[in-house]
Amino acid sequence: MLNKVWRLLFRLLYNEFAYIYDRVSCAVSLGQWRDWQRAALDMLPAADAGLVLELAHGTGDLQIDLIRAGYQTVALDQSARMGSLASRKLRRAGLPANLIRGDAFQLPCKSGTFAAIVCTFPASFIFNELVLAELARLLRPSGRVVIALVGQLSGGGVLRAAIRRLYRLTGQRDGLFSQGALADLFVCRSFDVAAEIVTLPGSAVQLAVLTKVAGRAALSPEPGLETETSL
Repeated sequence: MLNKVWRLLFRLLYNEFAYIYDRVSCAVSLGQWRDWQRAALDMLPAADAGLVLELAHGTGDLQIDLIRAGYQTVALDQSARMGSLASRKLRRAGLPANLIRGDAFQLPCKSGTFAAIVCTFPASFIFNELVLAELARLLRPSGRVVIALVGQLSGGGVLRAAIRRLYRLTGQRDGLFSQGALADLFVCRSFDVAAEIVTLPGSAVQLAVLTKVAGRAALSPEPGLETETSL
């Protein structure tokens, strides 16, 4: 019963209540959410390497970071509410909103389109073999997927202890993965998997870096690239 309640709350947070997503993320990370997101940028190839896809773009903050860092990007999310929020945020910043509404299980992009894919704090869909096969299909040879998986607060205090307890109650992970555990989670022969931990003041964030291995890519349907103009 409790799991059903939490699933409902998370669904609402990504849809009907998407407008409070930024405030919730800031609160549960003690203000470090954006630093955890930005840590993924350091693992991406250079901005001139080619087009970058952001998977599950949320409210659009990382899109702003990517564009300001010189990357050419396309971003995808399944939630129409998140798409609307991200579009408004990008336009307020005077930046293009190259957004797609779509499903990670059948990404509406041509094979070999992207030099890199980035995703920060996704739901468990990211470990699905079908999704991983899709990511491999979209990448160029030796392309890279960078995923911010876990943010971990350091230090003591009542507030930090309460947030860690909240993570456990909601099924969110508070501890870092071992290299072996990551390899077990990302079961896809198309990728080599590496764990990276970035230490920040007051916290750490763990990234998974998946590098496409030449000759191992899985085959998937190849729909055309379509930008969602209603976002």
